[in-house]
Amino acid sequence: MPTNILMPALSPTMTEGKLAKWLKKEGDEVKSGDVIAEIETDKATMEVEAVDEGKLQKILVPEGTDAVKVNEPIAVLLGEGEDPSAAPPASPKPAPTPPSQPTAAPPAPSLKAVQPQAPAAQPPVSVPTLSQAVQTPGERIFVSPLARRLAAESGIDLRTVDGSGPHGRIVKADIEAAKAQAPAARPAAAPTSAAPPPVATAIPGAAITPVAVAGNIAHHLVPHTTMRKVIARRMAEAKQQVPHFYLSIECEIDQLLKLRTDLNAKAPEKGEDAYKLSINDFVIRASALALRKVPTANAAYSDEGTVMFDAVDISVAVAIPGGLITPIIRDADRKGLAAISNEMRALVAKARENKLKPEEFQGGTFSISNLGMYGVKDFAAVINPPQGAILAVGAGERRPVVKEGALAIATIMTCTLSVDHRALDGAIGSEFLAAFKKLVEDPITMLL
Repeated sequence: MPTNILMPALSPTMTEGKLAKWLKKEGDEVKSGDVIAEIETDKATMEVEAVDEGKLQKILVPEGTDAVKVNEPIAVLLGEGEDPSAAPPASPKPAPTPPSQPTAAPPAPSLKAVQPQAPAAQPPVSVPTLSQAVQTPGERIFVSPLARRLAAESGIDLRTVDGSGPHGRIVKADIEAAKAQAPAARPAAAPTSAAPPPVATAIPGAAITPVAVAGNIAHHLVPHTTMRKVIARRMAEAKQQVPHFYLSIECEIDQLLKLRTDLNAKAPEKGEDAYKLSINDFVIRASALALRKVPTANAAYSDEGTVMFDAVDISVAVAIPGGLITPIIRDADRKGLAAISNEMRALVAKARENKLKPEEFQGGTFSISNLGMYGVKDFAAVINPPQGAILAVGAGERRPVVKEGALAIATIMTCTLSVDHRALDGAIGSEFLAAFKKLVEDPITMLL
């Protein structure tokens, strides 16, 4: 009997995903282990491999379809010698309406109130979908998920790009090179007050619609990605349901900067032992050791009780196109600075290419968000549930300080701990910050 291919659960918390692309077409032979599709989850675009062998008889969910529920049939696989008429029943989703043939929608009340005599809206400019931009019938283009997304955002036809990756695979660097060669787009002129409402401007990969906001016409509306939807939901839940309080501390980091410079100068430039330490590596190491010294801070709240974590797994916020992800340094208290630095560098590279595995960004016990490299002096981060705390790290800057009764200059870094008051009290948060400050200001102790 033909077999339904189901929407897989690619992470423990995944309930739905976007079927970004089919890599096989109807009638293609499929072998076990073949990559048949790419699924966009809340955090990454992941490849799906076939479990069974046979012929892809029918695709039930077209590529580009959003919010496909886990375990929902997405295609039908026909085994050797099986009768196509015996296929199991399935309810295929209708294909999304092409942007070039939009369905007329009634005007929004707010837009009508702003411009009661506005002329009829013109149909949006045709915007090619991602699948239209990257393939033609019978042709398959090997491209990384990140490169595909960048190409769609920049309006670059992947058929015109030569891949420099393994087996001719198109990677991020190829897209950036193609963008550098393309002529810059001319900016659209701003509409005058007497002009009619602006026609929707084409942006690759998104249907654009004029929107009335507080009586003003916004330029366009960019549909949310799956990642942005999940970030919005989780951050709203965190601020509404988690009682935050904040503790700030100032750390003098001149000795840390000197030790970092000395260690990097002595580090091998090539080979397995090579490393290049950043301030963030010291912050991760200091946070992990402080949590080991104050284990009550390595905790989370649950309805059944306070969860006390045995392992110290540090989640580190990393900005990627379209959102934020938190790759994890497992057992960070048991790893040296060089190991943390190299592991973090590898995780960031994978995150920015959407290649992180679920276990590499799910399940941390404590989070760090460092905006110091952007020049941000201090800020308060939103807790990443179900964790009990997150440390926000600002930029180190030269400030006047008093030392032994005399005015001096020192490099000061402000750190703010956001705490879930259900799991941790102020005294526990203060003990953690005191331990963290002691390690940062006497960094040689991190090497012991």
